[in-house]
Amino acid sequence: MTDTTESIPAPGTAAAAGPAPTRPHAALDDMDLVRLTLDGETEAFSELARRHETIVYNVAYRFMRDGAAAEDMAQEAFIKAFRLLKSFRGDSKFSTWLYRVTCTVCLTELNRRKRRREVHLVEGSPDLPTVPPAGADDMPEIVRRCVESLPGRYANIITQYYLKERSYREIANDLGVPAGTLKTWMFRARKQLRKRMEKELCTDG
Repeated sequence: MTDTTESIPAPGTAAAAGPAPTRPHAALDDMDLVRLTLDGETEAFSELARRHETIVYNVAYRFMRDGAAAEDMAQEAFIKAFRLLKSFRGDSKFSTWLYRVTCTVCLTELNRRKRRREVHLVEGSPDLPTVPPAGADDMPEIVRRCVESLPGRYANIITQYYLKERSYREIANDLGVPAGTLKTWMFRARKQLRKRMEKELCTDG
């Protein structure tokens, strides 16, 4: 697949969100659009972006806690997804894979900010405070701390799946367990991680 990223309309722009004269790909499912994109039809990926831009933005906002930053991360997520699309094997839904890509992009950016100790002010909006909400810049540390507090097996599969972007099949093979067992463990791991993060965020204000 050639790198034609710049020709893809950015999610949230008029090109991506506005009504197109014709949308021949609108009736196709995600997997068909993936295949067409890999065959060189970049408009097929534009349809994927239109279809999933809202959920990608919402996921990004949950990490970044700022509208402009969330838009930037959503755009980065689509660019990364386009570049990595040939690695998508269809082991999960495209939306699940895209969710993982978005999480990775946001965590990478938050870690970069953490390393540089950046302080971002939110200006020009009467509806927002003048500094990020409590815990926003500390999100990578909170995630790391919560993951490390999980039982070893759960911490391992969360790290493998979300941060190292490995598939269920790869992780299950490494652990020598059936895919169904791994999915059960992942469900429990996510549930425990969510509870720990909610407790951390409430404790941190």
